[in-house]
Amino acid sequence: MSFRTIKKIIPQQPRHWVGNGFNVFPAFGPSSFTQELSPWLMFDYAAPKTFKPTKTRRGVGKHPHRGFETITIAYQGAVEHHDSVGNRGVIGPGDVQWMTAGRGVIHEEYHSREFGSTGGVFEMCQLWLNLPQRYKMHAPRYQSIVGKDVPVVEVGDGGGRVRVIAGSFGGVTGPALTFSEVELWDLVVDGAGGVVELDVPEGHNVHVFVRKGNVTIEGEELGHQSLALLNGDGSKLRITALSEGSQVLLMGGEPLDEPIAARGPFVMNTQEEIHQAMIDYSSGKMGR
Repeated sequence: MSFRTIKKIIPQQPRHWVGNGFNVFPAFGPSSFTQELSPWLMFDYAAPKTFKPTKTRRGVGKHPHRGFETITIAYQGAVEHHDSVGNRGVIGPGDVQWMTAGRGVIHEEYHSREFGSTGGVFEMCQLWLNLPQRYKMHAPRYQSIVGKDVPVVEVGDGGGRVRVIAGSFGGVTGPALTFSEVELWDLVVDGAGGVVELDVPEGHNVHVFVRKGNVTIEGEELGHQSLALLNGDGSKLRITALSEGSQVLLMGGEPLDEPIAARGPFVMNTQEEIHQAMIDYSSGKMGR
């Protein structure tokens, strides 16, 4: 039995705005859209930010996607989604929106109307997950996962809890349907000094993001809002919390080992496929 160690730490990145509603840190930094993250592509973290009440819609208007999935995890506030194939929904704290763009979808996402009218603290994560080549032209799909349907596993000696959104852990399987082997686990360790040990699949890439607090992995410190790419050897991961209430998001998965061609809202395997996506969008063929 061997424990995963840290291969690379990506420190907190500079913020930027996505539309007028999402002030985010690109947590994967310069590693975004590279093979070392596979099957994950991109990660925007909207750290807690207070918004005043307004009648103005805050968010991002209609825009296309093809060839991958977007996953939004709401921690505070609420996000509203509409897309071109008729899916719509609102997610609030603890909920997850899992959208498969597949062959193409046009969608928009905003702070919910209720949250906009009351204002408050907004916090969320949005991840881009690559699709295997054989599923890139799959029909669009939308999964609205409410918090109560996400199983929770107690772990460790410091009041640790794992919310299993995708993949299997501790005898339970997360509710998200996926096209490849993926782990998405939301971890909380209540006590400073608490240690949790997690079984992780051999051969899977594993990345750890510290959303709150500070932790160590095999003696190496990982600070607030920094992200670690772990070495590939080992079937165990040991996380020690340095502060109370440390919160970690674990992203794992079987590497796809396929070419990545990315431009704007499209992620395919070749530049020719990217060019075709642009033609299909501009000609109105996408999102039906």
